[in-house]
Amino acid sequence: MKKYNVTIVGGGSTWTPGLLKGICNRQNTFPIKKLVMYDINAERQAVIGEFAKVLFKEEYPEIEFSYTNDKKEAFTEDMDFVFCQIRTGGFEMREKDEKIPLSMGIIGQETCGPGGFAYGMRSIRDMVQLIEDVRAVNKNAWILNYTNPAAIVAVALQEIFPDDKRILNICDQPENLLRSYGKLLDMHERDFDPVYFGLNHFGWFTHLYDPEGNDLLPVLRQKILDGGFRPADAEQRDKSWLETYAMVEQMVRDFPDFLPNTYLQYYLYPDKVLDKLNPEFTRTNEVQAGREKRVFEDCIKVAKQGTARGSNVVHNDAHGEFILIVAESIAHNKGDNFIVILKNNGIISNLPDDAMVEVAASITSNGPRPYAVGEIPTFYKGLIESQYAYEKLTVEAYLEGSYAKALQALTLNRTVVSAEKAREVLDALIEANKGYWPKLK
Repeated sequence: MKKYNVTIVGGGSTWTPGLLKGICNRQNTFPIKKLVMYDINAERQAVIGEFAKVLFKEEYPEIEFSYTNDKKEAFTEDMDFVFCQIRTGGFEMREKDEKIPLSMGIIGQETCGPGGFAYGMRSIRDMVQLIEDVRAVNKNAWILNYTNPAAIVAVALQEIFPDDKRILNICDQPENLLRSYGKLLDMHERDFDPVYFGLNHFGWFTHLYDPEGNDLLPVLRQKILDGGFRPADAEQRDKSWLETYAMVEQMVRDFPDFLPNTYLQYYLYPDKVLDKLNPEFTRTNEVQAGREKRVFEDCIKVAKQGTARGSNVVHNDAHGEFILIVAESIAHNKGDNFIVILKNNGIISNLPDDAMVEVAASITSNGPRPYAVGEIPTFYKGLIESQYAYEKLTVEAYLEGSYAKALQALTLNRTVVSAEKAREVLDALIEANKGYWPKLK
């Protein structure tokens, strides 16, 4: 079996240890010859990198592993896959994304609303540069992109690299939901045949078939209504994530047609969610005090002790597993079914062809082959059209340096609505993002 060369961009991420563990677990089905981690933050990455050395010595000794902050070492002509999970501005800017809108009585969240707008405007620049760096030395490597906000990034990359068919934007949240459904129904998530439509962080499951062709969505809906909803890995989640999953019950009760992505809470119930958010201690602070602290402490402990056995940081998670099984489906031309982000081109027949939609597709070595969705109901169509207009205007604001389009984008967003509030938060975000955004005129 061929062995693959992989570069992980964003090696200092707290999600990287789970990905590294997934690589160990899948060495017989997705064997890797050379693995390089790359991050511009050398200090953060060194903690994960030293942990990785111990992990691989024990579980995958034949892998050629290194980590670097030199793009010439990271991006080479022999790469087969590049896994991207970058966060431009780090937690410092994420905290501003959340706290600036909250200070004005608007939802503060990293991928939704003004926070997502700010993050998207930062991410576009670095993702474009990254792809140009990769393509300068390697035209054929598959670039699997996790970078958020994936919806805005996907629109930008499609606009800038329309002919590059080896960029695939993905998100692990639908996979997290499938795992959670599986726990409720005592099934493995890969045994589901899902039908899904929407935009990234803005979609719905319409059917969930079992291997015999039975639609389990009605059963699952009733279970959620009767007993609520929790993530499959609830014991490893911070408090805010448990609250996020709990909101699914209300969404299903109010809109019972389909099963929603958890992020829809911010758009359907902005006032209710806003009341629960603490402007002084946001999700960023929770992550820093929780997952980030745990991960880095455990990685340092592993490196010091020289063994990863018994480590709490190497549990499997959907984030690490999902990108690997997608890569495996590409590598072996398996045609497995995943929910990914693609240019619409008629997949959802009553949405614009240029929309970057999130749908189920068979993933092959020649790329994704999406399953048609057809027409969607008016309520969902209206929500998606408005959200896509916001995403498209955000990308146009970046590419054209247009203040007017940035203002239009934020005014359209359901977490803002008011043009007056949109202008206020936009001006504050422009000031906070100097050096990251293009100048808006």
